[in-house]
Amino acid sequence: MKLMFSSLLFVCSITILAQTDKELVQNTVSKSAIEGHIYFLADDLLKGRETGTAENKIAASYLANTMRGYGVQPASKEGTFYQNIPMQRVSPPKHTDLTLDGVSVRHKVAIEAVPLEYTGNVVFVGYGLEADYTGKNVANQVVVMKAGGPDATDARSAFGYRDKKMALAKKAGAAGVIELLSTDENLWGFIDHNFTNSRISLATNEAKEAPKSNGLPYIWVWDETGSYSKIFSEKNTVKSTLKMEAAVTETITTQNVVGMVEGTDPMLKDEYIIYSGHYDHVGIGTPDETGDTIYNGARDNAVGITTVLSMAQNLAKYPTKRSALFILFTGEEKGLLGSEYYVENPVLPLEQMVYCFNSDNAGYNDTSLATIIGLNRTSAGSHIKEAATAFGLTAVDDPAPEQGLFDRSDNVKFAAKGIPAPTFSLGFTAFDGTLTQYYHRPGDEAESLDYDYLLKFFSAYVLSGRKIANDPVTPFWTAGDKYEEAGKKLYKK
Repeated sequence: MKLMFSSLLFVCSITILAQTDKELVQNTVSKSAIEGHIYFLADDLLKGRETGTAENKIAASYLANTMRGYGVQPASKEGTFYQNIPMQRVSPPKHTDLTLDGVSVRHKVAIEAVPLEYTGNVVFVGYGLEADYTGKNVANQVVVMKAGGPDATDARSAFGYRDKKMALAKKAGAAGVIELLSTDENLWGFIDHNFTNSRISLATNEAKEAPKSNGLPYIWVWDETGSYSKIFSEKNTVKSTLKMEAAVTETITTQNVVGMVEGTDPMLKDEYIIYSGHYDHVGIGTPDETGDTIYNGARDNAVGITTVLSMAQNLAKYPTKRSALFILFTGEEKGLLGSEYYVENPVLPLEQMVYCFNSDNAGYNDTSLATIIGLNRTSAGSHIKEAATAFGLTAVDDPAPEQGLFDRSDNVKFAAKGIPAPTFSLGFTAFDGTLTQYYHRPGDEAESLDYDYLLKFFSAYVLSGRKIANDPVTPFWTAGDKYEEAGKKLYKK
């Protein structure tokens, strides 16, 4: 009986060895499994998986137990799949009341929440830059200004100017700042969602019961039709009332989900490929035209998480020469917090991590492509191109460099440490309306996806990972890349 069993094991081993990596991928990646993961993670039940919520924890439990079912081993230092992360949640004031020239302002967000009860004049100071205060006495008065600067009035520029404008207002003795932002409805909805919901940061030893403040209330007002700007084009001072409550701070704990599969090669198994993606999304927010308030996050990033789960299932059954570390991050939507915490508190030495194969998504507009942000920035690019071709796709590099996507996802935290780290994304040729109609919108639902395309996409990711993990040559940055020096330092090259 023992001889028969040994013979059976030998035959099975020979059968696996005879199969190509493509066939091993096809053995485990299926459309039904893909649908199962995405439909659960993007279900209304999980209310958009916002970091720090009970629903985010349900998602983490689902991911941990799915990997457990595959035979992946827990990898956290606590001996579980969870890397617990202390965070600080700051909830915005429940009430902020503002009137300008006797009219109640409805669309506003507190950029900086500081308790204040004010009745008096508000003084218009142009863009709120140095020259705009010349000859004006604004001591103990609230100032009103246009967003951004003379050459940049968009929301991103306005936010970039914030600290400078705050410092100038404080220097002038102002009691508070109101900034008039002219933008479209979709962008204002995104801003409103982010600033009327809780903000989360990594907890520090210096965290206090109350949030740190620079001392001035700072409000953005949506100047949708330009009506507020018109008021101040006609007169520099109007009557106003402003009542703002304080923000509330609390400490919470959330989790990265971390698992591992040991490699098969006696030498290469000490090198790890990280397969990563974030499982949080933005929660509940401004309703769309249908009244839907749940931002389900099917593309961003249930798809990315499912690529990692597909990799975990495959490698648990068919390990590669190099070992695998699977990291599913929380807090990405809050500022890459889960990945930031991980690289400072790794479960294994970072110098053993030779590649980070991240997956993050906004959407797709070309189902013949897989778009890899940073495709040509590492020596493993050829493996990814070959894997995509094997499943009928073409791998292309970032078509929208103006978006800065490489530096906007969790991969950048690893890149900054020197670890080669591209991001595998759904196929797109431009960051256009086809993407933005779903990106951070309630319509990003599981049923809106093309699962025949996703089967090719996930298969290409898994095959890419297998090729990289089995290559006897360790991957590295392309010569001249901005992170090459960090890589040389990390790996002592």
